Amino acid sequence: MAVVDVPRLPARPARPALPARRREPAPRRRALAAAPTRRDVFVDAVRALATLAVLSVHWLMPEVTWDGERLGIGNALAHGGAWTLTWVLQVLPLLFLAAGASAAYQLWRPGTASRPDGAARLPGEGRRGAAQGLVAAGWDVVRRRMPRIWKPVAAFVGAWAVAAVALVAAGVPETAVLQVARIAPQLLWFLGVYLLLLAVTPALLRAYRAWGWRTVAVVVAAPFVVDLLRFAAGVEHVAVANVLLGWAVPYVLGIAYVDLVRRDALPSRRTLALVATGALAAMAGLVVVGPYPLSLIGMPGDAISNLGPPTALAVTHAVLQVSVALAVRDVVVRWAQGRGAALVGWVAGRSMTLYLWHLTAMFVVLGVVLLGLGTPLPASWSADWWASRPLWFGAAALVLGALVLAFGRFEAGTPRRAGARGVPVSSGGRAPSTAGGAASRPAPARARVPAGR
Repeated sequence: MAVVDVPRLPARPARPALPARRREPAPRRRALAAAPTRRDVFVDAVRALATLAVLSVHWLMPEVTWDGERLGIGNALAHGGAWTLTWVLQVLPLLFLAAGASAAYQLWRPGTASRPDGAARLPGEGRRGAAQGLVAAGWDVVRRRMPRIWKPVAAFVGAWAVAAVALVAAGVPETAVLQVARIAPQLLWFLGVYLLLLAVTPALLRAYRAWGWRTVAVVVAAPFVVDLLRFAAGVEHVAVANVLLGWAVPYVLGIAYVDLVRRDALPSRRTLALVATGALAAMAGLVVVGPYPLSLIGMPGDAISNLGPPTALAVTHAVLQVSVALAVRDVVVRWAQGRGAALVGWVAGRSMTLYLWHLTAMFVVLGVVLLGLGTPLPASWSADWWASRPLWFGAAALVLGALVLAFGRFEAGTPRRAGARGVPVSSGGRAPSTAGGAASRPAPARARVPAGR
């Protein structure tokens, strides 16, 4: 039998072996999933620390009595030299600084020119009619931020409406319930001003890109002009303009901060110290020669309040606080990336809930002590008052923690993918130094803060 040789087909070249897929640990996978979003840890830390300072100063203030019919409400900071604490703990400028910086980071997109004279298109440009484009862009900015605002606010208002009715039905004196129910929503003024500033952010960004620090100078000068008209010319009703103009100062400084960070051009500590010293001297001069009270918080008996609306003294104080904050930026960043990372992350993810409910927590403690136990509060600044502060703050914090557990879900908004809560923190990949431009090392992978600004 003949054997036929059958030609063999050429062998298919062997595929190179694929490298074994490395499976990242779960925390690392979550971080990588969220890696496209980068954060400035300084902004997150400032927001977190300022939020805690607001809680602290409000919990220090109550001087409340109950005569069986009505609450007598005073202010512990109105005594002696306690006004000095308001120069330290009145940190609303830092909240607006963080708000302005966050808005600028969002609207100056990564991958576009960030300098004010760069070619990056800002919100509102390229639309028919400059004014129409800016209005539309402002509304778009507000619309994107509204879900994280209206849900916690709606829960807060709804819960208070139900609680007020339930407390009266349960036998709590109606006068006391009505008094605290009128005070609790007063915190919402901050959100109203914040939304207005968000709406004009595209216009502020365009002005800053066109004129740079001249824009900042005009914004800083505007509240002083309003005060001149108010106090020197007697045009009292013009004061309402400072509700927006006064808080626009730290907000615009936040925008300028982002530009300086991206250009690695933050002022030196020496320069910032000189600015802070000048602002402090200006505050002293305004108190001596002007109509301004010493306290930066409205006090019983004062003819005017430095916050309602913000006065020139409050604006100068904002410049002082921002200068000091930037001067210690490196220290804050190191703390926030190390020991303070957990605290910054926790507060940043619940800042709205903490802000809305911290007065309610204090009212619960007051109600239990005054109405429930029938125990009067100790006299402000007495030995008993000092001795009771740890218990007072601890009780308020415990109640606030319970409220955060109950209502924090409304701040979370839409569900996030795994890992969206923690991302590597940096500003453009590094954290420039305040000492004149030398960049510090990139943030370590473990330093994470909530992804939502």
